[in-house]
Amino acid sequence: MSKTEETIRFSVSLPRSLLEEIDQRVVGRGYASRSELVRDLIRERMVEDAWTAGTEEVSGVLTIVFDHHQRDLAQQVLDIQHRDYVHVVATTHVHMDHHNCLEVIILRGQADQIERLSIEIGGLRGVRLAKLTKASRLTA
Repeated sequence: MSKTEETIRFSVSLPRSLLEEIDQRVVGRGYASRSELVRDLIRERMVEDAWTAGTEEVSGVLTIVFDHHQRDLAQQVLDIQHRDYVHVVATTHVHMDHHNCLEVIILRGQADQIERLSIEIGGLRGVRLAKLTKASRLTA
């Protein structure tokens, strides 16, 4: 939201139990107000909708943890990144301990292609965790 954009107030009717749940999340997640939480929930839904629609370029962050000693795994991960139609914006590789590496791969492209890359890398033998965080351009 731009600094000059007008803020509109509106009311929402909710069952008491749902309002109590919202209030618990406001406190538990450190939000300043219900409005901040609701804005974030709406933005999250807008990102999901952009990914589902598949009509615009989206971004994602694929976080993987893998066994450093798994034969040819690092090369397989690289090969997948080079072969797909997804733009790899950047990667960061961290040695967690003697056996585990953490890699963060920032991606841009069509949602289905990013998800396919994520599933393919996540399915490799030796990948212990693969989590895709979705993002898109937000206008609000």
